Amino acid sequence: MFIDEIKIYARAGHGGKGCVAFHREAYITKGGPSGGNGGRGGSVILQADHDLNNLIAQYYQPRLIAKDGDAGMGKGMDGHAGKDLVIKVPCGTLVWKSVDPNLPTGKIEDEDEEEEQDADDKKIFKTSSGSRPLIRSSGGAIAQEFDLSKENAEGSSTNDPEKTELVADLTQHGQEFVLCKGGRGGLGNRNFATAARQTPRFAQPGEPGGEGNYLFELRIMAEVGLVGYPNAGKSTLLTAISKARPKVAPYPFTTLHPQIGIVEYEDWHRLTVCDVPGLIEGAHMNVGLGHEFLRHIQRCKILVLLLDMAGTDARNPWDDYKQLLKELELYDPALLEKPRLVVANKMDEAVAEKNLKDFKKKIKKVSVLPISAAFDEGVEKFKKTIREAVEDVSES
Repeated sequence: MFIDEIKIYARAGHGGKGCVAFHREAYITKGGPSGGNGGRGGSVILQADHDLNNLIAQYYQPRLIAKDGDAGMGKGMDGHAGKDLVIKVPCGTLVWKSVDPNLPTGKIEDEDEEEEQDADDKKIFKTSSGSRPLIRSSGGAIAQEFDLSKENAEGSSTNDPEKTELVADLTQHGQEFVLCKGGRGGLGNRNFATAARQTPRFAQPGEPGGEGNYLFELRIMAEVGLVGYPNAGKSTLLTAISKARPKVAPYPFTTLHPQIGIVEYEDWHRLTVCDVPGLIEGAHMNVGLGHEFLRHIQRCKILVLLLDMAGTDARNPWDDYKQLLKELELYDPALLEKPRLVVANKMDEAVAEKNLKDFKKKIKKVSVLPISAAFDEGVEKFKKTIREAVEDVSES
């Protein structure tokens, strides 16, 4: 099972409370306060790991809760700190601050202050969670106020209303990010002793740890992205250039999630190639696999537009080319600025030569690399071309 987007709840540990205690020892009548401090709560820490390729671990454990700190003890002994919870995620994971779109957040502003002060006519009760709305009660009626005029928060994604703020982008192996910081432990009563107040009988409670709802989104980090219509031969090409073995079948949408292949060269150089699910018309509006496909090519250095030059599914290759560029532009105009390579696949078919000539007449000033992935024709030249293109991008 491939999971590239998951909603989780994270909560750091609460700090332990301070202790109220007094020193008792033989022959010492007034030992003074000796209450220890509470231990800090554990933090929730995300760590990028290149050995992972999806978010399957968070699918089975969507609640990330760190340990609380221990309370302080007598004889000046501080409580143990809570253990940090380190969660490993694949490189390329984006962390979004998430909210429930069905419930508003924040305090509700009352337009009439006089009515708010009148407890007999209207009472305001706060719910148990600070992230939930206030519930207003008047007599036997209970209602909630929803402010629909507010726009999405700054930094939110237009494709997903639950993404309100980008918190972190983990791209490097070993990169860490503190998602929720543990609460500070409370001070014991020994910290409040003064000349005027030598026996304080109070201590601080521990501070609560940070918490919140988050959305983890994985965008695969690959150097080359294979883009094309369903049944264009992307999986076959990935099989020909690497040791990856994605499902290959003579019907569309055999690839339901991205596949990663490593292209190896004789001089031990390597390239990472991503085969993503097929793109259809309206993908920018999340038609078909839609956004599940498009977000995985945003990190690629170059894009390979793979065209079915034989027109197996009764489509013209030049129409496929125009539609692919249109979908990329509508989803993210920056994708068109990436270097791209146009590859004509299935050149072993009889009609492919004629379609290639017509393609060059209709789409001018676009170089096309003809190959036949099923029979390894032109594959070596393709591998050399994508390596040169990636090197040019890296040098620039």
